[in-house]
Amino acid sequence: MVRPLADPLALTPKSSYAELPLRIVSAILIAPPAVAAIWLGTPYIEMVVLAAVFMMAVEWARLVGHDRNPWLIGAMTAGAPQPVIGYFFGGFDIAAILTAILFLAMLVMAKIAKLPRGLWLAAGIPVIVLPAISLLFIRNDPMGVQTALWLVAVIAATDIGAYFSGRTIGGPKLAPRISPKKTWAGLIGGMLSAALVGTATILLIGEGDIPLIAVVSAIMAVVAQMGDLSESAVKRHFGVKDSGAIIPGHGGLFDRLDGFITSLPTIALATALSGASVLQWH
Repeated sequence: MVRPLADPLALTPKSSYAELPLRIVSAILIAPPAVAAIWLGTPYIEMVVLAAVFMMAVEWARLVGHDRNPWLIGAMTAGAPQPVIGYFFGGFDIAAILTAILFLAMLVMAKIAKLPRGLWLAAGIPVIVLPAISLLFIRNDPMGVQTALWLVAVIAATDIGAYFSGRTIGGPKLAPRISPKKTWAGLIGGMLSAALVGTATILLIGEGDIPLIAVVSAIMAVVAQMGDLSESAVKRHFGVKDSGAIIPGHGGLFDRLDGFITSLPTIALATALSGASVLQWH
């Protein structure tokens, strides 16, 4: 279930890091299966992706106000995995067709039932499907394992760097109407942390142009923050604090994976347009 949005309060020194232990425990629980799935590949990564798509479909339907319509939640959870399955067997073209069909189907179902927010419900299909397919596309590249692990490290570093620098330094708000706790210091700290960890990761991997990867990692920190802010805007619009409660300290899967919603498609598009993994750019 989604958690109602409370009025945002100014952080005090004692409360600033109160959720940190839960965040650390949650990260420890989430990271190993995700990294293992990326490393092992088929069929494990497909199983993990489908499970995530299923859970995020439930969260999205509830988030946009359809938590009291179990048949819509059922339609969403049954429909969202279909483009991903289509990608397994027919590639991107089939996935794109299925995504469009499901988007229209959600609109029609909401219209027939005379339910509000039908467009919001339908929007969840591409929001969930595109990052999922992007991860599979990246993983299927010859440098897919390295690229995916690099991106996971960069987004995790962004989250940690933004969290600590934002709460330690404070200062001007980044987008006070959307996410009152986020600051410019947090964004810059996240970019620096991403650049450092991204560079360290490719040094371990042994691939990539160091100055270029440092810059790309910092850019991905900004892209990830855009995903974070976008999810925050949706939650604020619907008056909820968390997309769910499946992950202690993080809320729902959307709360944990919001940075990947924008960063995965960005890297997948860059890979497709350049014909090579970002780690092979020079």
